[in-house]
Amino acid sequence: MKCNICPRECDIDREKSKGFCGMGEKPVVARASLHMWEEPCISGTRGSGTVFFSGCNLKCIFCQNHEISHGGIGKEMSIMELAGIFLSLQDKGAHNINLVTPSHFVPAIKEALDLARAAWETEGHEGRRERPEYEGWRDKSSVPLAFVPVQRTCPSVPPFPATFVPPVSVQRGGQSNCPAAPVPNFVTQPRPLDIPVVYNTNGYDSLNSLKMLDGSIDIYLPDLKYISPEVSKEYSGAKDYFDKASKAILEMHRQVGMSEFDESGLMTRGMIIRHLVLPGHTAETLRVLEWISENLPKDINVSLMSQYTPCYKACGHPVLGRGLTRYEYEKVTYKFAKLGLNGFVQDRESASEQYIPDFNQE
Repeated sequence: MKCNICPRECDIDREKSKGFCGMGEKPVVARASLHMWEEPCISGTRGSGTVFFSGCNLKCIFCQNHEISHGGIGKEMSIMELAGIFLSLQDKGAHNINLVTPSHFVPAIKEALDLARAAWETEGHEGRRERPEYEGWRDKSSVPLAFVPVQRTCPSVPPFPATFVPPVSVQRGGQSNCPAAPVPNFVTQPRPLDIPVVYNTNGYDSLNSLKMLDGSIDIYLPDLKYISPEVSKEYSGAKDYFDKASKAILEMHRQVGMSEFDESGLMTRGMIIRHLVLPGHTAETLRVLEWISENLPKDINVSLMSQYTPCYKACGHPVLGRGLTRYEYEKVTYKFAKLGLNGFVQDRESASEQYIPDFNQE
C-alpha cells in the first residue's frame, strides 16, 4: 500500500522502498530508555519511557538528533517486539510511554499499543495470548534537558492547578538535585500496558493519522516550530508546516481536552505544546505564542525551550550558527508572561551539546 501517513503524502510503497522519511514499512527504533529530563510532569521521579523512532518527515537543518532522523541509525523490529519494548519500559517503572518522532510509523504504533494493552497471560495458560517480550534492548542512561516550571522564573504567569507539585527538583544549568528514586520491579507481577502514552511529535502530522490514534493517546506533546512558510521551508523543507501543524494541534486538543494530573503532579491526560526559540527569529516565536494564546484555552500548557545549540547543517550558518543571546531569551519569556500563558520555561543554560542523547547502540 502506498504511504500517505503524514502531510508529505509521498505516495511510495514502503514495503518495497523508503519514503520521504527515509524509512520502510516496519518501525525502526534507535533508543528506548527511562528518561528523567522531560518536563517534570512527564518525567516524574522514575522517568519517562522514551522510544526514539528513526527517520523523520521534516528535514530540519539544526536537528540535534540528526544521526537517527536523517542518518537512519536504529533497529528494525516487528509489531510484537515494539509492544514488548513498551511493556519492558513499564516493567522498569516508567511513568508513561513516550513515543518520540512517531508520525511516520502511526499504523505500526497503533497496532503495537493495541497488542500491549490486550489481555494476556504468561506462557503455560492454554488458550491465552503470550505476553509480548523484547529482550534484545540494551537500556542506557538518559541525558538531561532541564525544564523548570514557569512560575519559578516568571511569577506573573498563572500557576499550574492546585494539585500540581513538581515531581523533580531542577537546578540551573541542566542538573538535578533530586536523588535517584528506586525503580520498582514490576516484572514479578506482569500486566498489560496501563500507563499513559505520550505522542511526542514535531507537529507535522496529518489529521487522518491523528484520528486513527483517537483513544490510543493520553498526552500529546507537539512542537509548534514556525508560523512563516518561508522560514519553515528554509529550515525544515516544509512550506506548509504551520498550516498542517496548527490543524493537527487543534485536533490533538479536541481528543484529549484540558490537562489532568494525578496526586503527585504527573500529567495523566492532556497536551503540552513545545516551541524551540531560534536565534535571530524571536519575531517568529512571538507569533507562535500569540497564535496559541488566541486559538487555545488560556490554561493550555506551553513549554518554551531555549536549549538551541548549533548542530548538523546549522554549524557555521549565518543566522543559526550561534546560541540565543540573553536579550533574545528575556524578550520571549517576557512575551510568554504578558500573554498569561501557562507551563514551562527552559533555563537558558541548558543550551549545550552534552544534553543531546547518544544513539550509539554498541
